[in-house]
Amino acid sequence: MSFFERLKTEASVEWRAYTEHPFTNGLADGSLPEAAFRHYLVQDYLFLIEFARAYALSIYKSPRLADMREAAAGLSAILDVEMNLHVKLSADWGLSPTDLEQAAPAAEMLAYTRYVLDAGMRGDLLALKVALAPCVIGYAEIATRLASRPDADAATNAYRVWIAEYAGTPYQEVAAKARAHMEHLADLYATPAREAELIAIFKEATRLEADFWEMAWRAGQRVQ
Repeated sequence: MSFFERLKTEASVEWRAYTEHPFTNGLADGSLPEAAFRHYLVQDYLFLIEFARAYALSIYKSPRLADMREAAAGLSAILDVEMNLHVKLSADWGLSPTDLEQAAPAAEMLAYTRYVLDAGMRGDLLALKVALAPCVIGYAEIATRLASRPDADAATNAYRVWIAEYAGTPYQEVAAKARAHMEHLADLYATPAREAELIAIFKEATRLEADFWEMAWRAGQRVQ
């Protein structure tokens, strides 16, 4: 069993709550309230800003030049690709770049990103990569599952663009590279004595990801 599969097995309850949250199912069949998705888009943009900081930290934490290049590529993917895609997607929902940048950060967004940064500050590169994994790798898994649903690509599904973005080849390759790099770091640094610590980091980051969905889901329920 690979390192990532061991993490998921040990965090199976948290992983299922995150990857199968009602918010994600609402994306697949188009039933998610618009208010929930708009709230998610705004907070996810702020989230990406903080995740860019985490990737910048991973450059500093890198023990080898190859690791630095890997981290730099991830940082560029966030700043130069994913954030721009969010701006374009948000425009379709009537949200301007100013709306995104000046929004008040939600407590759930701050809790998650602060946890990831703290894990990186206290630990090594592997600990930081484990904290990042639920987002980077989890989105690829979620989108693949959603894309297989019959209504995911229907013209009537307002969320089909989001699903296509994360289920598409470019993002899937980003996630695959992130997983392969984490597996490599685990081969080097994940001793049996450390694995319990890394599992705890993964569980907490996954729980905080589920809280992020829940935050947006509640926003949709309030306006119904």
